[in-house]
Amino acid sequence: MPYEFKLPDIGEGVAEGEILKWFVKEGENVKEDQPLVEVMTDKVNVQIPAPRSGVVSRILAKEGESVKVGQTILVISEDGEKKPALTPPPTPTLPRETTSTQPRAPPTYLSESPGARVLATPATRRLARELNVDISTLKGGGPQGRVTDDDVRAAAQKGGATQGMTTRMVPVTATTTTAAAAVVVAQPSKKEQSIPLRGIRRTIAERMVKSRDTAAHVTHVDEADVTELVLIREALKGSAEKRGVKLTYLPLIVKALIPALKEFPYLNSSLDEQSGNIILKGYYNFGIAVDTEQGLVVSVVKDADTKDIFALAGEIERLAEKARAGQLILEEVHGSTFTITNVGAIGGLFATPIINLPDVAILGVYKIVKRPVFREGKVEVRDMMYLSLTFDHRVVDGAYAARFTTRVIETIQDPKKLLTEVL
Repeated sequence: MPYEFKLPDIGEGVAEGEILKWFVKEGENVKEDQPLVEVMTDKVNVQIPAPRSGVVSRILAKEGESVKVGQTILVISEDGEKKPALTPPPTPTLPRETTSTQPRAPPTYLSESPGARVLATPATRRLARELNVDISTLKGGGPQGRVTDDDVRAAAQKGGATQGMTTRMVPVTATTTTAAAAVVVAQPSKKEQSIPLRGIRRTIAERMVKSRDTAAHVTHVDEADVTELVLIREALKGSAEKRGVKLTYLPLIVKALIPALKEFPYLNSSLDEQSGNIILKGYYNFGIAVDTEQGLVVSVVKDADTKDIFALAGEIERLAEKARAGQLILEEVHGSTFTITNVGAIGGLFATPIINLPDVAILGVYKIVKRPVFREGKVEVRDMMYLSLTFDHRVVDGAYAARFTTRVIETIQDPKKLLTEVL
């Protein structure tokens, strides 16, 4: 009897996945536990093995197609078993034409220009009209046969071009296909490339739109004097190297955030829209945005408040390497309570990051630059950095978010407070 293989539940909260790659074809023999299909869900790729041996008789989902958990994606038959027939879709019934004694409406005429398909810029077409040259009669001398301004001027000087644009009237019957008949399908330019929106790129697109449509985004921007932060990192780099980890600024920022999140718990929460409750979270899982060749991936550092600075550095580095290699598992991308996006190594003053739902806030960390700063009655050159906090105004007010950001900056700028959190 044919076995209908349904997309299994491959993670908590996962409702659907995208078929990335089939490892089998229709008519091929498969063995139990043989790799069957690769599915992407929540930016994580999962290889699903065959549940049983047999012959692949039907593949019901194409590569790039989104399928829901529990949906049949493949049929496996026993060797020698007949290929199961698919139920054909019902043939739509067309409404019967009724006889009417009323006279038919006269046909509608569309103007069709013989020059409609000529390759030329709008400026060149305008020039042709001004010089009374029929552009449809010209042979283009530009790239790919494009008609240029010089072609139009040469035709005008010769005087041999057809004067005026000739049109002919094409009758179109008044049916439901009239609008379709009036549409001219443009041929794709040879300089353009059509790329399917699939994989991580489609997941990012869907999540960004959902976040913007769901949360009430507001971004608060402030500036931090990170001179002490730079000095502390330099002092700890040697100890980090001995432990086999690379110490960046990110673990230091995480440590500065934890006391602020404890003081302002609504920024470490989520909104349960079904129940209408705000869920305050007493654990601190940091989503760390990672730039990969496939697109932006957010890995999650769990229980950051229980890790020292070197353990945090090692975990952030480990997850970033797995993200770039496309090897993250579901539990490494789920469960964040607050997200950080760091583009300091790339540059830019600041941006307005989009919230990583269901988190309530995301902090943008940017480039450190030396600038003259008026401090304690004199001008000094200090290391300065912008921070931008995007928060969900449904849960957090602007004053609350501003006080939180001030608290973070105070910890970063005070060496005693920062060392207390770091060590």
